[in-house]
Amino acid sequence: MDPVRVAFSAECAQLTEILAELVDADLDRPTDCAPWTVRELIAHVRTGVGRLTDMLAAPAPARAEVDAAGYFGRAKFTPSVDADRIAGGRRDASRVDRATLATAMDRAWRATDAAVAAAPPDRVVRTRHGDAMGVTEFLRTRVVEVGVHGLDLAAALGRPPWLTPPAAEVIADLLTGGRPTPAGLRWDQLTLIRKTTGRAALTVPERAAIDAAGFRWLAFGR
Repeated sequence: MDPVRVAFSAECAQLTEILAELVDADLDRPTDCAPWTVRELIAHVRTGVGRLTDMLAAPAPARAEVDAAGYFGRAKFTPSVDADRIAGGRRDASRVDRATLATAMDRAWRATDAAVAAAPPDRVVRTRHGDAMGVTEFLRTRVVEVGVHGLDLAAALGRPPWLTPPAAEVIADLLTGGRPTPAGLRWDQLTLIRKTTGRAALTVPERAAIDAAGFRWLAFGR
């Protein structure tokens, strides 16, 4: 199986297990993705996980124009786009029921995985932002969304990060552009991901080392 599909399945399955353990009080906790609560962030992630099913049902663009790194451009985080994203998360949260959290997430990611498995590997899709992307490249963005927001959920719930090794590999590779982490930083993949997505502060020397290594800074919301 393609490593991106493996990572998507592993990370979504892990999140589904976590959701099955939550209690009502957990859902109203604040997150660092202000102003979302845990309930709203879960709704946002679940919606994102399921996007590919409708995208694959729509007509295919002629060719891909954006890769996964290009998808995470600053245009995705303008005030107007952020406002729409926040409103969507809150709207979707109104349909979040703790008793069905895990089953809804499980259904969403498995439907996406089945749709990707049935599609030609060179299939092109169009995102809600208008980007024409290869299906695997868009699935890569879903691994990022589930994995990185999983870090946000873990922090909000007071749990250790549950990022799976396959997802960590895919996310780290995207963040570094396939380059090795500068040796002087001595970061593991989790630290690299937290530092370069704004989930942990970068020191001045760390920032200089990353810039010198030529990493492509991607835009991520919190």
